[in-house]
Amino acid sequence: MVTWVFLAAAAVAVVFACLAVVVRNPILNVLSLVIVFFAMAAIFALLGMDFLAAIQVIVYSGAILVLFLFVVMLLNIPRLGRLGSGRPFQALLGSLLAAFLGGLLLAAAALLPAGLGAVLPGAAAGGTAVPIGRALISSHLFVFEFITLLLAAAIVGAVYLGERELQ
Repeated sequence: MVTWVFLAAAAVAVVFACLAVVVRNPILNVLSLVIVFFAMAAIFALLGMDFLAAIQVIVYSGAILVLFLFVVMLLNIPRLGRLGSGRPFQALLGSLLAAFLGGLLLAAAALLPAGLGAVLPGAAAGGTAVPIGRALISSHLFVFEFITLLLAAAIVGAVYLGERELQ
């Protein structure tokens, strides 16, 4: 039973991740990411990482993607033309780069000796907050703060772009 739920959640995550990339409507992109994050939360819950599953739903689906949705609505981005229109060289180059990076990811996952559980901080402790907090405060502090700064800069830039069109 757990295997079937895992496979269903993984299939939903992969399908909606592809939709988030392919669909040209930015609102549908964000809503597809919400579904991907819920599927990832189901996978975390199946792995016994209850804290990560709750954080995935509360922080990512509940806060960050709602913020992205408001920013997209604030910018009022029109729908773009059909897929691949206008720049065939860039579409080919992007497809080749995506295939190369996907192959690298598969090769890296195949070379991991203990699987992906060895990579996740807190995986051995069952996804509790203590090892995750220690990893964020000690070895990943710079990356954590940099991502916070990057998100704040993106919001300020989106507000600037939205305000500039109104004038």
